[in-house]
Amino acid sequence: MTEIASLDPNYDGTLLGRFDGERPPAPDWFNDAIAHEPARSTIEVDGAAIELLTWGEVGKPGLLFLHGNAAHADWWSFIAPLFADDFRCAAISWSGMGKSGWRERYAIPHFAHEILAAIDAAQLGASGSPPVIVAHSFGGFPTLYVASFHPEAISGAILVDSAPPKPDGGPPPRLAQGRAANPRYHSLESALRRFRFMPEQDSGIPAIIDWMAREALHEVPETEDAPGGWTWRFDPQFWTRFERGDLGPSPKVPTGIIVGAKSALFPPGRLEELQSIMPDCRFTNVIEGAHHHVLADKPLELVAAIREGLPLLR
Repeated sequence: MTEIASLDPNYDGTLLGRFDGERPPAPDWFNDAIAHEPARSTIEVDGAAIELLTWGEVGKPGLLFLHGNAAHADWWSFIAPLFADDFRCAAISWSGMGKSGWRERYAIPHFAHEILAAIDAAQLGASGSPPVIVAHSFGGFPTLYVASFHPEAISGAILVDSAPPKPDGGPPPRLAQGRAANPRYHSLESALRRFRFMPEQDSGIPAIIDWMAREALHEVPETEDAPGGWTWRFDPQFWTRFERGDLGPSPKVPTGIIVGAKSALFPPGRLEELQSIMPDCRFTNVIEGAHHHVLADKPLELVAAIREGLPLLR
């Protein structure tokens, strides 16, 4: 399988442009995983419809997978099935992202409520023990909030390349300003050509990048203000409507940390900062060769790291 997009001799500076809208060849394990389709539903949380995906039998130990900013639940739909024989698994799309509804204002407590509602709706605690959260990037912020203010709801948390929040931190200026609307593209091919990671990276398995991009898009009709075409699902005003607020004093559950050795979010010293705010950090796993979007460039190594870490949270 092709792991690094930029090593492809046909690489044109975009992640997906060289495929001309066609799906890239995919490894067998990936095809097998996405063939294990989730049950799809929505739950109402604080006035917004939240997309919920579930795999595995109710009554098995629970795992809740949480995605990063501007992503969607299907970032986990080729990872969660690999755990579904042994766990009751679920993933959600945050409000303002994926197929979930948008809000007038976004705040960490809202996202925490989405976590708690998903745990209840997916029956992730039916085994008799609260579930473990596995959270990538932005997903770690609401996870830390729940671990501080609602520790009874979870039995542990694994942060996947989720950098410690800084008081003066925030999105790049171009995101903080927001847009009135997402751009529209005349074809799916042209939209796929525009897909970028944030922070940007050109490494990844093309079939996974394509999967992430397609599930982030939808076709919309022409309106008085805009032509019809393909556009992104996430709220373009998210960062102008978002208040991070207090994530809590410190997590009160066992935690684990997984980071990419080449992650742009973890320059020297940042991992130590994260470890310092985790009173009960049971493990740290640095995945060699992985960038921030570990799910795209080192997915099987990520699965192995999660499997290795889960027993350490007991």
